[in-house]
Amino acid sequence: MRTAEIKRTTRETDIFLSLDIDGSGASEIETGCGFLNHMLTLFASHGKFDLTVKCKGDTDVDDHHTVEDIGIALGEAFSRALGDKKGIVRYGSMILPMDEALILSAVDFSGRSYLGYSLEIPTEKVGTFDTELTEEFWLGFVRNANCTLHIRQLSGTNSHHIIEGAFKSVARSIRAAVKFDKGFEDEIPSTKGVL
Repeated sequence: MRTAEIKRTTRETDIFLSLDIDGSGASEIETGCGFLNHMLTLFASHGKFDLTVKCKGDTDVDDHHTVEDIGIALGEAFSRALGDKKGIVRYGSMILPMDEALILSAVDFSGRSYLGYSLEIPTEKVGTFDTELTEEFWLGFVRNANCTLHIRQLSGTNSHHIIEGAFKSVARSIRAAVKFDKGFEDEIPSTKGVL
């Protein structure tokens, strides 16, 4: 069972997150941030991950701590659930169209955290969501999942479509990367023998 439960409590947020990598896409998301709820719901659906997120954060200040800390918790959950990463494909990528937006993502569960982020989001907000927090979410994720992630915008002018395309594309890239590589179930996908 590739599952993990994360409890993260700080002075700014109180988070419970559970992840089943080999799920069906079911989700129960309550972050206090409506747009993030939507993004995490579609992330779970497109990745076929079962995901529960419950967060009480200082959203009366702003959404920054909530968004960043959920990214951290989600990355930590993937790291724990994948364990030694034996048998996984390791790499995954997707070019995803979202109306006028075209988003490329590529992931490597290498054990090294790096975010290559090239989204040009034209507005400062989508609803009440500060669009600059999209990068903060993915930074928190990669630093704790110990993965390399590139997200590039190939086209697009609608802020909502760009961000939604990114979450869907990354989910599908991760889905491809964490699948078992048939015939290599007992091997670490690295010549070093460790990731």
